[in-house]
Amino acid sequence: MSAAATALEAGLVSCRTCGLLSQSTDFGDPDRCPRCAAKLESRVPQSVQRTWALVIAAAICYVPANLFPVLTTTALGSTDSDTILGGVIFLYDSGSWPLALIVLVASVMIPLGKILGLVFLLVSVQRRKVRNRHQSSRMYRVIETIGRWSMLDVFVDTFVVALVQLQPLMSVEPGPGVVFFMAVVVLTMLAAKSFDARLLWDTESERQSDG
Repeated sequence: MSAAATALEAGLVSCRTCGLLSQSTDFGDPDRCPRCAAKLESRVPQSVQRTWALVIAAAICYVPANLFPVLTTTALGSTDSDTILGGVIFLYDSGSWPLALIVLVASVMIPLGKILGLVFLLVSVQRRKVRNRHQSSRMYRVIETIGRWSMLDVFVDTFVVALVQLQPLMSVEPGPGVVFFMAVVVLTMLAAKSFDARLLWDTESERQSDG
């Protein structure tokens, strides 16, 4: 049973802006999408290289995001700083284990999972060993969809800082970990957007001709 022809083999290209599938006459001089007028490209130039740069930057920021405090609380002259994991432990010890689980998943596991997932996709494309294209495509869609929910910890910190301001008795200030955590979220979202998922479906001959 022969494999079905890919869009690239059929001379078709999808618009990355509106999703319209169009016929392209010359990929060397890309056409414009008839619906939104965006430039049509068979493959995004330097997609893998840009995605690698963003993923590496996100991985670097992930370390201080978990080591540096995200909240600094001052109460009656004493100052206490909490990291993301420290907040999870505090919530669990205080009996709020469902909230602790939500923060752990959204603020620790999802960003790390996105980084590892993108690395897996990049390595698979570069080594030309995409074993299961359907599963890889589903993984990419999940990474792209859940990216925005990683900002939960930043939202919580923002609300706490805005609400708890009882100076001079008590005050809450954001820590440097929030900046790095926000950078991780933004960088992984940009990495997911810059990755051209169509590369997962390229055949060996298409990769050779495209490269």
